[in-house]
Amino acid sequence: MTELLLFNTWSTKDISVQDPGLKSCINIEQVLTPKSHGREAKFRFGKNKYHLVERLIGKLQIPGHKGKKHKYTSGHMTGKGTHATSIVLKAFKIVEQKTKENPVKVFVKAVENAAPREEITTIEYGGARYPQAVDCAPQRRIDFALRQMTQGAYGKSFNSRTTIEQALADEIIKAYTLDSGSHAIARKLEVERQADSSR
Repeated sequence: MTELLLFNTWSTKDISVQDPGLKSCINIEQVLTPKSHGREAKFRFGKNKYHLVERLIGKLQIPGHKGKKHKYTSGHMTGKGTHATSIVLKAFKIVEQKTKENPVKVFVKAVENAAPREEITTIEYGGARYPQAVDCAPQRRIDFALRQMTQGAYGKSFNSRTTIEQALADEIIKAYTLDSGSHAIARKLEVERQADSSR
């Protein structure tokens, strides 16, 4: 059987997920173009069947969201899938150039590193509200990592000379090397620190 290369360039054959909690939720199967046209959207955990790169492309299309509100303008990112795909493709080429490694492998490891294990929720007890540390669900861990990566890249490229491709590539590389200069890693450490103090 012929091996399918992602964007006809990179192999995903030998890439494996090291984090046992995320193995069932990270899909890096062999595809030419990561686009499923929302086939799995109607299923409860259908998101897990989407290719990880496709999920990054989806997150890039709405970088202005903070919480449930569209807090910031998304600039030139108007929800065009082809535009977001070309950004990811160029960012991966920069990652490959800088690390001399398969950028898909670097990206998968970066997501594993940026995914928080614990977070806090608010519980109400006797009329008073208290923060309580809880384990983070695997699917939510991935969503958190991807969202922080895209928002970090978007924040660095907005109103600056840095292009979105360079900013995204830097964010992926820093998350891969566990550099706290990465927005995703910094947010993960902050969330885990809050959870630790609320235990």
